[in-house]
Amino acid sequence: MRTRFRGIDVRDGVLVRGPAGWGEFSPFWDYDVAESRRWWASAYEAAVLGWPDPVRGSVPVNVTVPAVGPERAHAIVTASGCRTAKVKVAEPGQTDAEEEARVEAVRAALGPGGGIRVDANTAWDVDTAVRRITALDRYDLEYVEQPCATVEELAALRRRIDVRVAADEVVRRAPDPRRVALAEAADVVVLKVQPLGGVRAALEVAEAHGLPCVVSSALESSVGIAAGVALAAALPELPFACGLATVALFTADVASAPLLPV
Repeated sequence: MRTRFRGIDVRDGVLVRGPAGWGEFSPFWDYDVAESRRWWASAYEAAVLGWPDPVRGSVPVNVTVPAVGPERAHAIVTASGCRTAKVKVAEPGQTDAEEEARVEAVRAALGPGGGIRVDANTAWDVDTAVRRITALDRYDLEYVEQPCATVEELAALRRRIDVRVAADEVVRRAPDPRRVALAEAADVVVLKVQPLGGVRAALEVAEAHGLPCVVSSALESSVGIAAGVALAAALPELPFACGLATVALFTADVASAPLLPV
């Protein structure tokens, strides 16, 4: 990794080749066998079955900004060429002021017309989330991704703020992602192909929830990102830029032509 990202310095996994092409199997090391099976199902689909036909020819993407200083954050956004940025917040050891400086720098890089969403990765309780989201919304947030850990906390938070809430971990780490009760807890569903079991499985999750969706990566190589692009291209509607520009976070990639924004 170019920058330590949520405690990860190195990303590893397995690539499989089949009649339909290449698939990626790269669950995180702390995932158990049951959860990792969905990641394998995604790799099998990519390598053996192939993906559904697309309904669009291009997919808008956002740049992802790790928990870096404001100068680095500004440079990452400027270099990306993207008009939307996802900013990591709630980083252990960082102060509220450091967090706000990062988001402020991203807003300065994007200008008033760009989109900003922040991702807390379940780190906040409800009261902390209300306080932090209220402070960060001065930079005009598009949504906040998984600010709290549980569906119940997300529902309680959503009643107290005016910013959209996006559900990620509560969906992809559930025993059955299609059956999570999101009606009062989220405005947006984050879809990640490997954790959900493949493109077709992710489309079923989207249909089950009936909420606007955004596709994001699970820190994959270009092989895994290709599956994310296939999902984003197959969704009936795609209202948000997708978190599929994360190959730029790596110092090297497995593909000779990495999947980067154009």
